[in-house]
Amino acid sequence: METATAEAQTLRERKKAATADALHRAAMELAIERGLPEVTVEAIVDAAEVSRRTFSNYFANKEDALLHGERERLDRILQALRARPAAEPAWAAIRASTRALFDEEGEPDPEWVAQSRLIRRHPSLIGEQLARHAAFENDIAEELTRRVGDPMRARLLAAAFTASVRLGADVWLERRGEATLTDEIDRILAAMGERFD
Repeated sequence: METATAEAQTLRERKKAATADALHRAAMELAIERGLPEVTVEAIVDAAEVSRRTFSNYFANKEDALLHGERERLDRILQALRARPAAEPAWAAIRASTRALFDEEGEPDPEWVAQSRLIRRHPSLIGEQLARHAAFENDIAEELTRRVGDPMRARLLAAAFTASVRLGADVWLERRGEATLTDEIDRILAAMGERFD
């Protein structure tokens, strides 16, 4: 009986993830096609073929839907960090967690590039993204406190980490083709890590 319940929960979770992803993709396609100011929640739900109520169960607004993919990536980095060996030095654990995500995903597809450029053009998306990054940074700092013991050092490491990832993404977008995104971020994390060894 427990197995059937677990399977039902897993199926339910997959369906929820698929719905959230469909709404995110619809929001992205509309924003790229029409421009963010022209995108409404009604247009998103029509494109995804779900109800307004369904949208509200997943997202607070269109900006939230647009940034869903990024939130998923940040959550996966955090989960990977939590799974790293407890004895591993903090910065090495951060770097390995990030590398694992990018190695798993491969190089960004055109949608990711379009989303990144879209965010940089709209203050409402930048504000939402900054709030997400601040929450992520706090979660990383909390996890790192368990590793380093000193909450202030953990916050410093978390802030350096999020700044490094943002810088790596920015540099990669500016220099398309000169290096992979994975290598660009890892190079900056390596340079930053010299300060924490």
